[in-house]
Amino acid sequence: MSSVEHGEAIMPKRISKFLRALVLPLLGTCCAIVALAQEHHHEHGANTDKPISQPRVLLDKSPRIVWYQLNRLNNQRLLLVERATDDPKYKSVYTAILTRAGMSRQDREDALRGLFTLNQSDEIIELLTAIEKLETGNGEQQRVARQLAAMLLAQPPGNLANHRNLLAAATESEQPFPCTVGFAGLITAGDLKAASARAAVNDSARLDWLASIELVPDDARRATLLDSVISHLDDSHPVEVRRAAIAALSFIPKGQDKIFRLVASLVADETFRTTAIHTLLRIPREKRPADSAKRLVNTLVELAEATPAQERTTDAFIDAMQLADQLLAELSADDARSYRQRLRAITVRVVRIHTVQEEMRYDTPYFAVEAGRPVQVVLKNEDLMPHNFVITLPGALQEVAIAGAKLGLQPGFEGKPYIPDSDKVLFAIDMVQASQQRKLTFTAPKVPGEYPYVCTFPRHWMRMYGVMIVVDDLDAWLRNPTEPTYPIGNTRAFVQSWALDDFTHELETGLRGRSLEIGRRMFEEATCAQCHRVNGQGGAVGPELADVLKRFDGDRAAVLREILEPSHRIDPRYAVQLVMTSAGQVITGIVKSENKSSVSLITNPETPTPTVIAREDIDEIVKSSVSMMPKALLDRFSKDEIFELLAYVLSAKTPPVE
Repeated sequence: MSSVEHGEAIMPKRISKFLRALVLPLLGTCCAIVALAQEHHHEHGANTDKPISQPRVLLDKSPRIVWYQLNRLNNQRLLLVERATDDPKYKSVYTAILTRAGMSRQDREDALRGLFTLNQSDEIIELLTAIEKLETGNGEQQRVARQLAAMLLAQPPGNLANHRNLLAAATESEQPFPCTVGFAGLITAGDLKAASARAAVNDSARLDWLASIELVPDDARRATLLDSVISHLDDSHPVEVRRAAIAALSFIPKGQDKIFRLVASLVADETFRTTAIHTLLRIPREKRPADSAKRLVNTLVELAEATPAQERTTDAFIDAMQLADQLLAELSADDARSYRQRLRAITVRVVRIHTVQEEMRYDTPYFAVEAGRPVQVVLKNEDLMPHNFVITLPGALQEVAIAGAKLGLQPGFEGKPYIPDSDKVLFAIDMVQASQQRKLTFTAPKVPGEYPYVCTFPRHWMRMYGVMIVVDDLDAWLRNPTEPTYPIGNTRAFVQSWALDDFTHELETGLRGRSLEIGRRMFEEATCAQCHRVNGQGGAVGPELADVLKRFDGDRAAVLREILEPSHRIDPRYAVQLVMTSAGQVITGIVKSENKSSVSLITNPETPTPTVIAREDIDEIVKSSVSMMPKALLDRFSKDEIFELLAYVLSAKTPPVE
């Protein structure tokens, strides 16, 4: 059973640079924000096990000199720079922290408070100012801009409504992203009339308004925009506006059957086909009307037959075939079989799998393939962490994953790191870095069964896995799919995407009368014990939890937030660094030590032996703002169970010295 793997970079979504300031010049002594990607790391420091001295920055110099000094510091040393809210000279420090790539949410929030205290303003004014000033010429700053936008749009709608004039002014920015944030702010504030009026000014404003819908955090607000967005599909609008409206429809959680019918009718038009297919793929399968599905399958199969062979490996074609494959399940057995035979004559079946950012999981828990038939898996990494994809024999997931972790960066299966050279490994995609994808083409096993797939990067296997179901008759299975047995025994169903606000009013009463034994079991079942120690038991990959309540000054809510939102505050000792080498390799790990000639990374939590990289071989080092600990760990637990786990964590004590 041979396999073919190849990879390709994914072009990031275009966001133009911001060229001018907001109406209020609130950055004080700070000059325009320049390159924050930290191309130069002159503050190499010594072994990171030793305390890092506070850097000396001359804040009384000119803004250009101050900014130059701050920009030379890496994130860890920047956070050590003296700052206070009693002197305007500290504005530069707070601005650098707020807008620096790789900062945790808490660091940004602390800097934000410093700025609005010094400027006697508030969060919304400062965030709008920072977003307007950011240069988004690279992916790092694009991510920062979106993180700041999320912070702004998370403000209470009433607070946003109080700043409607500033939000409206932002919609008139010369560049797209501040405009989209302004529109999203107006929509989130409930001022749909003002947003609509601004959007009607010209086609450029319409494009910004349509792009803003993705940013709006409130489903209910987005749902109210359905008819307005549909009105932009009219052929009286330019192609660019109609295409943007099609894309915006994918983010509206209302009338999705209606959206499917409208957008499906556009697939035949080459002008809108790619965007239409992207939107249709986002609509839940249960919201796809059967009659429209059948017509669309016919369109897609005819498209496939008319596509030249050299164009059948493009992303657009793969997406079209992915949609066709999904829709075959809505057809009768005879129709599905007929269409599938036509597709088999020209292309292999494609299964596209995405990683979920910050959650350490694939978006596809299982998929089915037909025994002995060719199939292509496309793994697209949306996360900042690297991930691979390994298919094993039934029952071999854990054995293969543990062996892969022990292997580390040494070459294993087909020369790939973290994948053991074992006869229990069937097929594998190598490590896929952030914003990249790889394709794996292979012939499915001839023996039906449940074949696990897993990411074998150390410690990922406990959450990042799924099942490839091999069946004799794929179309019969698709008409009546059955969930597989999960390969590590986790049969918990999704309960809720928990947020801190779900618990804050019940913390005192919710923690009363809890059982430490039950909490310990929850701690282990949630895989916390694999990385953290409590009362002398557990792993040592993450921070020791002894006396955790004391470290958080008795704030139980802050401890719970660390569990629910692990990227909110990241302990510098456990911050993940991405090292880009001049040879094009990306190495991920925790910095153990560094000096002027090299950087030592712990790339494998299963072994303390560091990977040493010469400075001359390093193009760039980027600190991830995402925690090693995945979010959503507790989304399959009830509120009562989470209180049990929290009570157990709060009970952690420092073990006695023997």
